[in-house]
Amino acid sequence: MEIAMVCTRVNLLILILSLCSPYKFIQSPMDFGPLNLLPTTIAASSDFGRILFHSPSAVLKPQSPRDISLLLSFLSASSLGKVTVAARGAGHSIHGQAQALDGIVVEMRSLPAEIELHKGGEGDVSYADVSGGAMWIELLEQSLKAGLAPRSWTDYLYITIGGTLSNAGISGQTFKHGPQISNVLQLEVVT
Repeated sequence: MEIAMVCTRVNLLILILSLCSPYKFIQSPMDFGPLNLLPTTIAASSDFGRILFHSPSAVLKPQSPRDISLLLSFLSASSLGKVTVAARGAGHSIHGQAQALDGIVVEMRSLPAEIELHKGGEGDVSYADVSGGAMWIELLEQSLKAGLAPRSWTDYLYITIGGTLSNAGISGQTFKHGPQISNVLQLEVVT
């Protein structure tokens, strides 16, 4: 009898806590239309610094920028309140910048690593059209095949281009060519 009473009280307490929680994004699964939100992962809860560990409620592995746009549109039109959304590339941030406590982490590496080189003629500018989830090593390998190289790249090549550009991209070539972001001709911002 006492065990049944304790279980009833615990269930009631859990119900009250879930209804009064300031986090409205605790329902799972939720209907995000064509988007497939996945459960959280250890990788989405940590980063290279290993200082902060913030577990998101879900992880999105987009196949295109349109998937990210759909997620953001849904969240802005919903009654969920504020939901933190964080982009995560290779996870080399050091203080939780790519984590989203009780929010959604967008795994940018799931985007196709599209790299399209445009080799300019004499006097024309050569440039690369690159997805944000591509790694610097992938860009360097492709550009070297075409006899080109980025003006400014990172000292460590196994990080995403979008991640370094989000932090200006300071490297050993910065003194001569400026930070990586200064060498960008155009960015596509997904809203």
